[in-house]
Amino acid sequence: MPGLAVVLAFHYYPLVGNVIAFKDYLPFVGIWDSPWVGWDNFGVIVDGDARFWNAVSNTLVITAVQTVFVFPLPIVLALLLNSLLSERLKRIVQSITYLPHFLSWVIIVAIFQTVFGGAGSISAFLRQHGYDGLNIIGNADAFIALITAQVMWKDTGWAAILFLAALSQIDTELYEASAVDGAGRWRQMWHVTLPGLRGIIVLLFILQLGSSLTVGFEQLILQQPAVGLRASEVLDTYVYNQGVVGGNWGEATAVGLVKGLIGVVLVLGANKIAHWLGEAGVYRR
Repeated sequence: MPGLAVVLAFHYYPLVGNVIAFKDYLPFVGIWDSPWVGWDNFGVIVDGDARFWNAVSNTLVITAVQTVFVFPLPIVLALLLNSLLSERLKRIVQSITYLPHFLSWVIIVAIFQTVFGGAGSISAFLRQHGYDGLNIIGNADAFIALITAQVMWKDTGWAAILFLAALSQIDTELYEASAVDGAGRWRQMWHVTLPGLRGIIVLLFILQLGSSLTVGFEQLILQQPAVGLRASEVLDTYVYNQGVVGGNWGEATAVGLVKGLIGVVLVLGANKIAHWLGEAGVYRR
């Protein structure tokens, strides 16, 4: 019951606030006394506001890059850890790799700034040896690669725990039977291990699709001053900058509402595809 109360209070009750998307919200008047404006706030989407579509473009590019390079990494790490014969070594490597997950984005960004910033250790080393400094943090062209590397370092070890748990549930007799049939390690991985992980892979991929338009608000907002809005503005930071900073509450809420609805559609669509492929997905038919 306490858990249900928390979910209702902090996840479902705030949904009532989406009514702001249809109002000219004035904080000093309140939600219910603010005048209705109908669909006017959605004009920022329909009319093709340049800043909004820049945020959409950045969001989609970052999502695509992180799906390709970040999502498979925990699977690879779990397979490598599972192949280690020494349980002690496995625990040590696993502890080291998931430790960054417990660091806040403020600390992560500060660490990367200290190493890759214009006054960071890499730049200092290059200058000491007669080369120009290297400011990766302030380079807009390298921004997507930078934030992808940060996500890899922070979350790969933690995400691998789920796949390690799934690996532990695979029947060892399947490996023994495949070895008797002459299958080597690669064939065992392809025909036994990966099929055993398919269910959890599909489930996590569906959940990631649902949050695919949410790409690290804290991580990005902390680094926006270094690279500018053109390179770093995504839908979440757009909502914050337009609503909280700019005071355009109605437009910001409209964008956030549309983003949430698209996420729901993506989850339902991906779950339907999972059913067609014979997987349970997020929920069964």
